[in-house]
Amino acid sequence: MRISKSIAALAAVVACTMIVSCSGGSDTVPAPVAPPPTGGISGNGIAIGPISNFGSIIVNGVRYETNAATFMVNDVAANQADLSVGQVVTVVGTIDSNGTTGNANTVTFDDVVKGPVDSIDTVASQLIVLGQTVRVSPDTSFDDSFSPASLDGVSVAQIVEVSGQFDANGDIVATRIEPKPAGTQFEVHGTVSALNVGSMTFGLSNLVVDYSAATLDDFPSGQISDGDFVEAKGTTLGTSGELIATQVELESALPNTNDGDRLEIEGFITRFASAQDFDVAGVPVTSGSNTVFEGGTSADLGLNIKVEAEGNLDAAGTLVATRIEIRRAKVVRATANVDSVDAANNSLVVLGVTVSVDALTRLEDKSSADVDPMVISDINAGDYVEVRGDEFPAGSGNVQATILEREDSDTEAILQGFVETISDPSYTVLGVDIQTNGATVFRDENDSVISATDFFNALTVNALVKAKGSEVSDTTIAATEVEFELEF
Repeated sequence: MRISKSIAALAAVVACTMIVSCSGGSDTVPAPVAPPPTGGISGNGIAIGPISNFGSIIVNGVRYETNAATFMVNDVAANQADLSVGQVVTVVGTIDSNGTTGNANTVTFDDVVKGPVDSIDTVASQLIVLGQTVRVSPDTSFDDSFSPASLDGVSVAQIVEVSGQFDANGDIVATRIEPKPAGTQFEVHGTVSALNVGSMTFGLSNLVVDYSAATLDDFPSGQISDGDFVEAKGTTLGTSGELIATQVELESALPNTNDGDRLEIEGFITRFASAQDFDVAGVPVTSGSNTVFEGGTSADLGLNIKVEAEGNLDAAGTLVATRIEIRRAKVVRATANVDSVDAANNSLVVLGVTVSVDALTRLEDKSSADVDPMVISDINAGDYVEVRGDEFPAGSGNVQATILEREDSDTEAILQGFVETISDPSYTVLGVDIQTNGATVFRDENDSVISATDFFNALTVNALVKAKGSEVSDTTIAATEVEFELEF
């Protein structure tokens, strides 16, 4: 099978109109999402998802050997060192019968959008880049060259590169954001709308693209049409903020896959008719009596639910799922010194809370040690880490980590999670006692300062709250600030 540009596009966004025709379902054109793969090898497996670690490359819990692999980054030949954890990639290769290891032939990364930041909304945890809404979630990794390495470190007009996955609303849910230098070529993926042949412009979400001087690639008719899924590139913006495109490329969906190709894809459900008829990242999926569900049941499926689906493609290009894992929201966040490490059991303790890691945990060393790749045995008691994940099993008081990052030493302890008990002026989260006093700053979910009385009057069991302060014991934080959080 031919390895084509569509594989790179798969890790970014999908041509929706072509998906509708092969998924059966609604006449409504779904939001733009990642286009499916068009390449493979004999006995191939195709995996689409964010990189969780290296030492080879780990995607969707499978470790692929990359000694003989070819790498492409944004259409340019590259090396594994050019990739980072959190970037959504497409791996084409073979998966061993154990389902946890394999060999990669090609690894391809293409950003979803790259360009200047138009605006930032820290309360809603989102930013606008080249007219595209980018949502920041607990699954978002920020490059450590941001200061701080969070949305607070991003500035308006700064050029950033966003890797991520589209939801059913057409918003980009970022998996990694990196800064880029001035002069970087702008890139944006999306579905063409409001085409004006006379003025030679079209829309990609809230961005106007002027293609009057652009090279058009891979359009069978030689012309752009509304509903086409494209990648537009350029280096400048016009006086009204429009992208002056130098190249516009049509990106296709499933033109060259074979019946029986294996696909593992992580993404949001972008179209949902039933548990037997839905799309994951724009790829049509069907489940049946032989489908194994993890993290929930078929009744939990619906629009904007994040899942990993795996199985074989049929002749129509539909993924016949043998397994669907429902990925729940990751709302627990803990930043503090490590109490202890049990590398043999892939766990560590932070703030008295046991944290487990697995093949899906995204590990990154943002400390001056800069170990790459970092594994749990590289972490020592006393190291300062940030953990993001959720309580698992529910009610256990333990955390399954989605992201584990080591940072340079600090004294601030942070814990976000659901309130378990309340005893004004204290409350507990995951068994950790959060103590407040007269110097504590209290904030509501809009980041506005409120009184201690208003805070505790509004505080309920299962409320999502973030506390910052100092760790006075393994299970106690003296809070300098507490804040209600919204669950995204």
